[in-house]
Amino acid sequence: MNKIYGTATEALDGLLSDDMLIAAGGFGLCGIPELLIQAIVDSGVSGLTVASNNAGVDDFGLGLLLQTRQVKKMMSSYVGENDLFMQQYLSGDLEIEFNPQGTLAERMRAGGAGIPGFYTKTGVGTVIAEGKEHKDFDGETYILERGIFADLAIVKAWKADETGNLVFRKTARNFNPPAAMCGKVCVVEVEEIVPTGSLDPDNIHLPGIYVHRLIQGEHEKRIEQRTVRAA
Repeated sequence: MNKIYGTATEALDGLLSDDMLIAAGGFGLCGIPELLIQAIVDSGVSGLTVASNNAGVDDFGLGLLLQTRQVKKMMSSYVGENDLFMQQYLSGDLEIEFNPQGTLAERMRAGGAGIPGFYTKTGVGTVIAEGKEHKDFDGETYILERGIFADLAIVKAWKADETGNLVFRKTARNFNPPAAMCGKVCVVEVEEIVPTGSLDPDNIHLPGIYVHRLIQGEHEKRIEQRTVRAA
């Protein structure tokens, strides 16, 4: 089965609808599926719920979907780099389901493994635990977190072979693999597609069984906070 498409728009054809849940990979601006995000913006779908560590910055990444008000809810860990994200939340225009970073990653991984829920100590005794089931194990209290089962996963990898086996680069490896796993359909953008068999099997970070569609493209690779020292 051919998984390679020419453009992000072609790769998302037939997959987008209003009110869907999308899992998006990336950490800050590292490893974000920027081409797929732009294609979602261009599609005009609305009422989206997006599970992602953060929402990019005001004019890049998932921040573009906030600008067009196509997102009704974010399931995230961090909002600090995006002023629009904070403004929409504080004004009541955007719903936010806050998650500790490790919990969010595990919720995605659990969904990909078919696990509907798991217990964790993270968040016990805080607002994170409000309204959630509590259970004691060996004298310690845990809260129940639900796995994330997304309608669509959009992720960014460094390399892929033609069957969709993926290799990620450094920080991009944190949220992208679990995001890819939890989507009913997973669409991936990569910097390079190589022939099947050319990747070392021991170095593949996510097997192609999770990947349904692929595109190759050019990426901007912005830096959120450029910090340099005096010469």
